[in-house]
Amino acid sequence: MIVTRFAPSPTGRLHLGHAHSALLGHRRAHEAGGRFLLRIEDIDRTRSRPEFTDGILEDLAWLGVDWDGEVRHQSRHMAEYRQGLARLEAMELLYPCFCTRAQIKAEIERSGAAPHGPEGPLYPGTCRSLDPATRADRIASGESHALRLDMAKARARVDALGWTDRRFGKRMAEPARFGDVVLGRKETPASYHLAVTLDDALQGVTLVTRGEDLLAATDVHRLLQALFELPTPDYEHHALIVDAEGRRLAKREGAPTLASLRDSGRSPAEVRAMAGFSD
Repeated sequence: MIVTRFAPSPTGRLHLGHAHSALLGHRRAHEAGGRFLLRIEDIDRTRSRPEFTDGILEDLAWLGVDWDGEVRHQSRHMAEYRQGLARLEAMELLYPCFCTRAQIKAEIERSGAAPHGPEGPLYPGTCRSLDPATRADRIASGESHALRLDMAKARARVDALGWTDRRFGKRMAEPARFGDVVLGRKETPASYHLAVTLDDALQGVTLVTRGEDLLAATDVHRLLQALFELPTPDYEHHALIVDAEGRRLAKREGAPTLASLRDSGRSPAEVRAMAGFSD
């Protein structure tokens, strides 16, 4: 059975890009007699708002998108993410990083030629070589820190990381180009990479439909799937909805929301058509 999901973050109202992703996942599930799930990715406690969660539910209902089962809220499943981190710690694949963003930036600038990955300059590994006693003392003192994945060690534990995308075909993951990614920190106990990988497996998702802006991130997710011995879903990274100038629609850029389109008199059918679904 095909199981898809729509997993927005409640940091603003939905726009046409979200509508396209939700409608695609909904169609892929129902055309195959499968299940379509809704997940609220609200682990970012500094930006997530209950009123935006309510808005997501309202917008989807108005658009005609229903879902199967209960809505999963990531903020209610922190224990599962902590268990995932504990497994990686037991495998000696995590290390605490005490560097601030400013310190990392300064270190990169001093290096002069820091390698870049899909998310920008790679972390230079400043805290990777700290001895266990120093790490323990700094943690015991209450010093703020993130938990980073030792990418070299993690990659050495797994074989080739293949996966299939319905749009881009067969691919091989190259997670090392992300460097030592953060998988948890004080203000956000689980990173997007960790939470989405565990959630998709726990919910039995077999087809991940999401924007092509997350295509590269799948490399990290495939690595985590292999480390946790989880099944590998298929993927479909769809093209992004853009504005008249060809710019990707984004909350921070003030993209028109579904609520504003509704208030302007647009019907659900019109908005579905604007999002690429005219049926």
